Amino acid sequence: MVNEDEMLKNEHVEKILTPHPLSFVKLQSLCIFLIVWGTLVGWLVNFSSYKDMFSGNPWYPILLWGLVMLVASVVVSLATVQWSIFFLYLGIFAAGVSLVVSQGWLNQSDVLVFVPAYSVTVSIIGFLIVELYRRSYSYILTNYRIIFKGGVLTKRERTIRYDKVSDISTKQGIFGQIFGFGTITPKLSSEKASIENEIKAAEKKSRLNIFSKKDDQNLQSKAYCELHGVYPYKDVRKMIENMVQDHVITPYQKEQVEFHKQQLDVQKQMRDLLKNQTQTKKTLKKKPVAVVEQNDEEEKEEEKEEETEGKEEVFQPEQIDIQKQMKDLLKKQIQIKDEEEPEEEKDEEEEEEEK
Repeated sequence: MVNEDEMLKNEHVEKILTPHPLSFVKLQSLCIFLIVWGTLVGWLVNFSSYKDMFSGNPWYPILLWGLVMLVASVVVSLATVQWSIFFLYLGIFAAGVSLVVSQGWLNQSDVLVFVPAYSVTVSIIGFLIVELYRRSYSYILTNYRIIFKGGVLTKRERTIRYDKVSDISTKQGIFGQIFGFGTITPKLSSEKASIENEIKAAEKKSRLNIFSKKDDQNLQSKAYCELHGVYPYKDVRKMIENMVQDHVITPYQKEQVEFHKQQLDVQKQMRDLLKNQTQTKKTLKKKPVAVVEQNDEEEKEEEKEEETEGKEEVFQPEQIDIQKQMKDLLKKQIQIKDEEEPEEEKDEEEEEEEK
């Protein structure tokens, strides 16, 4: 599942995860409802005491089956603000009606068998699609990053480095609490502010739109990749939090990085200054092309010496300023080390007292 070419230098895999089989229980419940309702309709029209009510017209069982299914889908769509459920059931009902008409199954006996058989067949196909979708997703935890892979027809992949994670949100439903799986969402600091602005803008535009909740969820999904339904939930969450903590830069390390940058800037200034001095000396040491008398040459040499002394006087304050900056940086580093050492000694004393 993981190619060696995809791994970075000194990177190794800590854990490979896939969504739990029950993490897609919402999609699986749609298939379960089809099986239950199709079987119930088959019992009503074939074996119950109400079977005579459906014997007059072969369309009665089909209309009962489709009407209850569509009403249930409307209720669920309004509750979850996801109208894709309604259109899914509508497509299943339309496909069943077209299949009955095209095959000429308009006899009473054919319809009584078709409704439960069609419901079970469609549900089995739905279960297989959900399982294929679940197996297509995988989450790879390494010592440097999290790799997200998924997609049935269109493969998608994204990586998140631990040092870019600013926050971790978790979600665990009823089934997740029972069976020990849950969803973990690492959030990136660079995307958090932008996505909040997008959500606020979408809320203003769609206050009267019933799809506003879904739009907000879509906006969030653009910025966040989640480890959906991973098992074991608690162990994976603890592992990710430890990885993020190990990659967080402490205040002491941040100060050291800043001092290192300042030292590099000072060293660059010193190199530029020395380069200018060497170039000035070379130009002053060049001999004149024209031949002049000895007195003129002595005068020129004296003038050159005066110019050199002037240049050195110009460069000297700059050198002093650079040296002062270097001394200040060294003093700051010594002060930080002195502050860190008493804390380490205190920690050692506390450990000895505990022992």
